Amino acid sequence: MRLLVLGGSVFLSRAVAADAAARGHEVVAANRGRSGTVPEGVRHVPLDRADPFREDLAAEGFDAVVDVSRTPSHVRRAVAALPDAHWVFVSTVNVYADDADPGGPGVGRLREPQPDDVDGAGDPEAYGAMKVACENAVRDGAATAVVVRPGLIVGPGDPSGRFAYWPARLGRVPAGAADVLSPGDPADPVQVIDVRDLAAWVVDLAERRAEGTFDAVGPVTAVGDLLAAVARGVGAAPRWVWADDAALEAAGVRPWSGERSLPLWLPRPEYAGMPAHDAAPATEAGLAPRPVEETARDTLAWLRATPDAHVTGLTADEEAGVVADVEAAVRRTARKASGV
Repeated sequence: MRLLVLGGSVFLSRAVAADAAARGHEVVAANRGRSGTVPEGVRHVPLDRADPFREDLAAEGFDAVVDVSRTPSHVRRAVAALPDAHWVFVSTVNVYADDADPGGPGVGRLREPQPDDVDGAGDPEAYGAMKVACENAVRDGAATAVVVRPGLIVGPGDPSGRFAYWPARLGRVPAGAADVLSPGDPADPVQVIDVRDLAAWVVDLAERRAEGTFDAVGPVTAVGDLLAAVARGVGAAPRWVWADDAALEAAGVRPWSGERSLPLWLPRPEYAGMPAHDAAPATEAGLAPRPVEETARDTLAWLRATPDAHVTGLTADEEAGVVADVEAAVRRTARKASGV
């Protein structure tokens, strides 16, 4: 298979290029060359997607194209240049309009498409709306296509630092138990998918010229079970300090990512559906998630080998302050209940 990866130097698109090359496919990664190198065995072609699509690249002819773009004009130009290839477009669960609803393809209501290029950084609504427009461009312009909608992609090389917070935090737990602030209710659902598993499946879909739309997610897991798996993966034995939404909000903790955030925490019920999509259709189509323990172990190894890797979330001092506040509130509640 001759495969064009639009990107190929960062996280998922790089993992796709590496997996395809390891299988013996002829792989071209087209990107500006500013975000990193392409994997061994992959040919790099300079491409700035803000410019007209390179005619010489389109003339090479490809059996399949993998695209992860969020920018509608970029996708439209690429599909117009390569309409006969089989397209695998990587979208997002952010295309769904109701974050409280776990409904998937054909069920969940989509955001209104945003066909113009806007700055969607930090704005899930704009990001999701542009992805809807990109999906439409692929379906309308490509001969055959499959759309995959991941949730939280995790593992080595993650530039977002969201899941990486947890292997990093638990990797600092000493041999004895230590307090670790934990988000929400231990039974709250959460989903992650290892970048390597998603990349392998994307290549499978390209090889099979599969069609359709899938939520590319791992199994729904209680966050308490997921964090316990992370702890096992990095060899930690923490004492979990669970703080509910109200306690976290009162302490000024932000959800999901960014400064002073607690990653994997999403306030309920407004975000109850976002990490609870049905994994069965993708699993039946070949997506095979590995154990979280393995992802956590490998992510921590990558973090330790990559000093400048980005990790988002609470600092150690911020976490200690929130834990103290949460435990003080628990003691006050207990005293009131006992009439002291």
